[in-house]
Amino acid sequence: MTSLKLMIACHKKCEVPSDPVYLPLQVGAAGKDEIGFTRDDTGENISRLNPCYCELTGLYWCWKNLDVDWLGLVHYRRYFTMKSGTWRRQHSELEGALTQEEAESLIKTAKIIVPKKRRYYIESIYSHYSHTFDHTQLDTCRSILVSKNPSYVSAFDSVMKSTGGYMFNMFLMDHAMVDSYCSWLFDVLQQLIDQTDSSGMSDFEKRYAGRISEILFNVWLKYQLETGTVKPSEIREVSYFYLGKIDWSRKVKSFLAAKFLHKKYDRSF
Repeated sequence: MTSLKLMIACHKKCEVPSDPVYLPLQVGAAGKDEIGFTRDDTGENISRLNPCYCELTGLYWCWKNLDVDWLGLVHYRRYFTMKSGTWRRQHSELEGALTQEEAESLIKTAKIIVPKKRRYYIESIYSHYSHTFDHTQLDTCRSILVSKNPSYVSAFDSVMKSTGGYMFNMFLMDHAMVDSYCSWLFDVLQQLIDQTDSSGMSDFEKRYAGRISEILFNVWLKYQLETGTVKPSEIREVSYFYLGKIDWSRKVKSFLAAKFLHKKYDRSF
């Protein structure tokens, strides 16, 4: 029987789906109080690096400490769903989260499950990051690839020019794909951190490795497609939903201010 787990990245106590496919994981647990979930500061871990890596400390913990055939990542406020909006409005929010039965059905015909693409329309991936954060972080990543993984440079350049991608570090992949991705990702991010001076950054700015990883996932996936490791037909886009309210007015204003007034983001939405 195929074993499958979807890690829920949590940094505080919260309600989570009851389906056994989910593993609520306290990310950045090192030095923090118990919240009743599995912690990412046991076994082999990088929990103390959470201020920079964000939910990736949870991904690292699962990669190193879980023995499962398929592993995925979602968030305590963002889940995959196979249910329609109409269905979800008639049920409690968490009931709409992807179930084990649905996940098992998806992986019969796919190697990689991803959220629906996020579209920027008037921005490329590179220009959007440049307007909202520090573009030199992306430039450093490219230099790292040129030096250490030159075969990925074409995929990196292609992703930078695209106007959308799979964001939020959400996915579901088989063990071999997870191992390939994590081995590559954490090596690139460690080099990025080694080459980045964060001494003058705010706590919000120091989360750059977590943000960059959302883009790097697309680079890794593009390379898998370029090399034929994964076929387009083996990638399945699945809808997702967000718990809570998004301040769309402030989000849009901040997006436009970043693009036209060069005002960087200084907080989450």
